Amino acid sequence: MNVPILDRLLGNRRSEQRVTRFLSTALLEPAEADVVWLAEAAAQGDSDHARWELRYARLVLAQLTAERDALDDRTASEVAEGVRDAIDHDPRIAADARGLAATQYGDRLSAYREALTRRGGDVGSGERLGRVLLAFASNGARSAGAPLARAVQLLSGYLAEVNGALRESYGTASLPEHLPPSEAR
Repeated sequence: MNVPILDRLLGNRRSEQRVTRFLSTALLEPAEADVVWLAEAAAQGDSDHARWELRYARLVLAQLTAERDALDDRTASEVAEGVRDAIDHDPRIAADARGLAATQYGDRLSAYREALTRRGGDVGSGERLGRVLLAFASNGARSAGAPLARAVQLLSGYLAEVNGALRESYGTASLPEHLPPSEAR
């Protein structure tokens, strides 16, 4: 006997488990060496600011990866909801600062999305992403001369991590060899 409400509840539970598993990678603390590097390179020695920028960067890249690479259209909205929930319940954020944290996250999401999706120009998306990290870490004041190559390498690593986590949590696309993706339905 098929009970639709039970099927829906079980589906919701599986969805929550996948989001939680996926976001566990996105919510990892940045390596201390990366925090020290970013603090010295762009944040005028402010390691707390550098740590938050790296946290935001990994979380934003996870959401953008879900939007871009997920197998199911619902995944991106599930991940976005999971991110909002994570920010709302993050014990490192004071209750009265959660609105500010959500706004800061949204600002970074927009900037990283633009850097990742912009076409053309003299630089690739990796360099644009690196420039976004350095600009936010320095409050936009002094990203010139900052070690862009290290920022690009760091964010490329974050992208690889969250993409692997997405595949682990949600699965890998499996298409018949004889059909192009547009005809796979």
